[in-house]
Amino acid sequence: MKFSEFKKNIDDGIKNVITDSESSDRMKSLEAILNIVNTINRSLILEDVLELVLKNAIRLTQSERGFIVLQNAAGDLEFKLGLNEQNENLPKQLFEVSNTVVEDVFQNGQSIFLEGAQSDTAYDTTKSILKLDLQTILCSPLITNGKKIGVIYVDSKHLHKIKVREITGTFEILAGQAATAIRNAQLYDNQINAYNALQEANAQLIQAERKVLKSGIDTEIGQALQGLVHLALLETESLLRTIEKSQSEFNTNQELDDLLFDRLKLKSKVAADSIRNIQKYAQVLLETSVTDLNKDNNDLNRTIQSVIKYLSPLKKFSSVTFKTELNTLPLCDFDPEQIQHLLVHLFTNSVNASKNATITIRSYIKENKNCVDVQDDGPGFSEKYKANPSAIFNLSNGGYGLFLCKNIIDKHSGEIKILNSEKGALIHLSLPVN
Repeated sequence: MKFSEFKKNIDDGIKNVITDSESSDRMKSLEAILNIVNTINRSLILEDVLELVLKNAIRLTQSERGFIVLQNAAGDLEFKLGLNEQNENLPKQLFEVSNTVVEDVFQNGQSIFLEGAQSDTAYDTTKSILKLDLQTILCSPLITNGKKIGVIYVDSKHLHKIKVREITGTFEILAGQAATAIRNAQLYDNQINAYNALQEANAQLIQAERKVLKSGIDTEIGQALQGLVHLALLETESLLRTIEKSQSEFNTNQELDDLLFDRLKLKSKVAADSIRNIQKYAQVLLETSVTDLNKDNNDLNRTIQSVIKYLSPLKKFSSVTFKTELNTLPLCDFDPEQIQHLLVHLFTNSVNASKNATITIRSYIKENKNCVDVQDDGPGFSEKYKANPSAIFNLSNGGYGLFLCKNIIDKHSGEIKILNSEKGALIHLSLPVN
C-alpha cells in the first residue's frame, strides 16, 4: 500500500463511525505510522534517521529486537544498526538472524512474515532461527524510487497472533517511507562530502540547507539578498576602479571635473543603500529563523556527536581538534534540529577566533539539568564581556550567532552563559530534565 492510499484510509476512517474492532485496530496502526513518518522526516542525519526508523518499527510490531542492513557501494548488504526493545544498541556480533530470510527479502523485494518460525520449513531452522529460539520474524525490503537500498528486520521469541495481511501491510508502509528518509539522509551525507572543496562561505549555505527554508518567505528573501549582494559587489568594484583611475589622473596633474565626483558619490550611494537593505532582510531572517519547537525525548550526547561528525569533513574545520568528555545523560525533551543549529554556531565562533582551535565538549547532569560546556583554546572573550557576561548575547553587542543561541535555549526553558576560564572561551548551557 502506498503512503497516499493509507493516508486516505485514515481520512475516510475519521469521517465514518468505526464499530468493527479489527478496522479500529488497523486505523490506529495507520495513524501511528503517519506520526512515525512525520518524525523521521524531521532529520537529515543518517544515524538519527536509522535509529528513529528502527525504534519505531520495534515498537509498532511489539518485537524484542531489530536490525537494519543497507547495500554498500560494492552491492553487498552491510550491517548498520541493531536495537532491542529498550532502545539499547546491539553490536554486529548479535546479528545472527537467518541470512536466507534477509537475502531472500532483498533479492525478491517482497516482505516475509514468519509466525511460528520454529516450525516453518521454508527456511533452515537448524541454524540461526532454531538457535535463537525465534518465533516471530518480520522482514521487509527498503525500496525507494524502484531501487532496493537495504532491509529492515525485527524478530521476537514470543508468538504474535497477528494477521499476515495486516502486519505486513502496515510494516511495508513504514518500510517504504523509511527507505525514502534513509535515502534522503544518504544523499545529504554525500552532499556534505562534495562540499569539502568549496570555500569557507559555503558552510553557511550548508547550515541553511539543513534548515530547509521552512517557509516560502525565506526563499523570497534569499533571492532578494542574492540580487542585492550582486549589485553592491558590482558597484563597489566599479567604484574602486574609478578611484584608482582618478588617483592616476591626479598624480599626473590632469584636471578632475565635477562629473567624476558625482559618479563616485552615486556609486557609493547605490552600494551603501544595497548593504542597508541587506541588513534589513538579514534582520527579518533572524527573527523568523527560530521556528516552533518540535520537541521529543532525545539523547543530548548523540546530538553533540552528530554535529561533530557533520562539521569535521568541512574545509573550515579541517584544522580543528574536537575533544569530547561525554558522561551518561538521561533523555530530555528538546528539538534536535535547533540544538544542532546552536552547537554549529558555538563551534563556528571558536574556529573564527582560531582556525587551529581545540574544542572540548563536556556533558554532565547537575541539579536535574543536562549540562554542556563548550571550551576552546583561542583568545577568549574581551574584558568588556567578562565584566558584563550577559551583554555578549545581545544582538547589538555579541552578534547574530550568540543571540540566536540564547533565543533557542530560552525557547527550551534552559540557560546559556559564559564562564570564567584561564584560557580560551567557555560557554555553559543546560536543558531541564523532566
